[in-house]
Order: sequence, then C-alpha cells, then structure tokens
Amino acid sequence: MSIVGGVDIYRKQLTFDWVDEQNGKWERGRIVPADRERLAGWLTRFDSTVEVAFAFEGCTGWRYVAEEMARAGVVAHLAEPADTAALRGRKRRAKTDKADAKLLRELLASGRLPQCYIPPTQVLEWRAMLELYQDLRGQHTAWAQRIQAVCFHQGTTAPGQAGIVRGDRARLKAIVDEQLTVSGRLQVNTALGLMDTLADHLDRLRRRLLSTARGVHGARVLMHEIYGVGPLSSLALCAWLGGADRFSSSRKAVRFVGLDITVHSSDGKRSPGRLSRQGPPVLRWLLFEAAKTSARACAPGHDYYTAVRDRYDANRACLSQARRIVRHATHLLTELGDDAFTIVAQPPTPTTIAR
Repeated sequence: MSIVGGVDIYRKQLTFDWVDEQNGKWERGRIVPADRERLAGWLTRFDSTVEVAFAFEGCTGWRYVAEEMARAGVVAHLAEPADTAALRGRKRRAKTDKADAKLLRELLASGRLPQCYIPPTQVLEWRAMLELYQDLRGQHTAWAQRIQAVCFHQGTTAPGQAGIVRGDRARLKAIVDEQLTVSGRLQVNTALGLMDTLADHLDRLRRRLLSTARGVHGARVLMHEIYGVGPLSSLALCAWLGGADRFSSSRKAVRFVGLDITVHSSDGKRSPGRLSRQGPPVLRWLLFEAAKTSARACAPGHDYYTAVRDRYDANRACLSQARRIVRHATHLLTELGDDAFTIVAQPPTPTTIAR
C-alpha cells in the first residue's frame, strides 16, 4: 500500500491520520461536519492510480464511510471495536480522536488490524429491518408490562390468563374505567394507543420480512435443513453469518454470535451458564426462540435438549441448542458462499412501512 490511514468516526467530525509510505508525507486533521458530502469531497485529493487504504472502527456511521471510500476507489478496512481497544493496551494518557485515528493507521500498516466483514448493501438493509423489528417488539412488550404494573399497583382485577396483548380488550377497558383512578386511566389508555400503533407497524414490517426471507436462497436452504428455523431467524442467520470465506470454523461463528457459555472459574468471580461475549442482539434473540422449539417431543433435538435441561436448566438447554443451530447454519452457508444472498424469487413490491 502506498497511502495508509485511519479514520475515527464521531457524530460531529471525522478525524483522519494518514501517511504516504513512499515519500513519508504525513497529514492529520478533521472533516467537519461529518456527512457524506464532505467526506466525498475530501477523498478527491487522492490519486486514483495510487493504492490508498483506510481503517475505521465498526461503530455507528461506518456504513456511509465505507460506501464513499468504495466509490472513490479507496480500500476500506473495518476494525472490530473491542479487539482494537484491547490492542491499545492500558491507557497512559487521555484518549483523543487523534490518538484513535493514529492507532488505526498503525495497526493497518503493521498488519495487526482486527478486521470485520463488510457485507453487501442488500444485507445491510436486511439487518436494519430486523433490528427495527426487534426494537418495535421490545417497545410493544414494554408498554404491555407498563399496563400490568399500573393495574397491579392500584389493585385491580387481573387482566386474565391471556394477558393484555392477546386478552379481551373490552374486559380490560371495563377494568380501567371502573377500578382505576384518573391518572391510572390516562396511563393505560395512552399505553393502549401506543401499542395499537406499534402493532400496526409490526404487522406490516413482519409481512415485508417474510416476503424477503422467502425469496433469498440462503434463507430458503436454512428453513429447509434446520428444524425450528423460520423465515425471520433464517434471514438473520443469512445476514450475519453468510458470505464467502466468512468463518474458517463453526466455533468462530459461535463466538461471533456471542453464544460462548461460561463455566466454573477457580477464582469464583464468574458464574457458570452465562454468555461471555456480546453478539448481534437480533440474531441471539431469534436463535433463542428457534432453540425453544426443541422442547417439543417431535423435535429432532428433543433428546439432547432434555438431557441438558435435566442436568442444568431449560435456559442452558436453549443456549446449547442455539449453538448447535449456529454450527449447522455456518456449514450450510459456507458451502453456499455468496450464493446465499442470491434472490431466487423476487418478492412483490412491499407496502410502505411508515405512514
């Protein structure tokens, strides 16, 4: 490489640090404001005939930086934030944007940069839709729990076995009107209105995700080969684990997802049965839901699930089964390579998600 540099991404500015290895020219500065237009203008200073490479961490904002660099003919290297911080070592002085950009440049130049996979644009779109779906589901559940808390706090009749989400809305309305105070009625009615709005968005987004998953080759293969993996979980597996030469082993895929389970430690500071590493929250959530299907007596992995549950508990059994799903999916996606992203059936034009 002729020009090697690092970029520290921040919402207000991009801090860069680059060196021309041929003539020793060094430059450091900031791009303000941090937007696509300013970055594209700054990248025009580099000669297209010269090999240029920049490294930046996989934090919020990396997508447009990678896209603009690719458009300008600059090689983009995405760094794993946690591993990059570990290579920084103990902090001896104040951490600054300039120091971060310099560290990224030095790691890239020395070949020690812990790199992440940069997926195609369509895969990033799938990830964004799945993350939105999880956010909406979380908010919907939170408002339902808020209604339960208000009703319990004022000692009302229980909403019923079906609960607030699937229960009789007319019965809940009667409880609210007859047994809650003015402030309680305001809280519950506001929460119900928000839940209805969220449910409408969830329904339309779910239809779009199902249509997308059924048209993706990799998702189709996963749904057909792995028990318990449905359209959403198969699309998530394809979006986060798919791609040519993505993982050299299934063990690395399990670690990437964040399903490494802790064991007993001699110092007693770490309890067993926990997850030792963070991973994509959406993928972990959907994998756990898929793993719970092994509790069915007809499931192929029911005997394994039962053995782990009897030895430990149901939570550990689901985590173990989720690890098996990841390993199986990794082998299938490795065989498919980039063909996993092929659209084999063009989904119909989706309706607008937000009105």
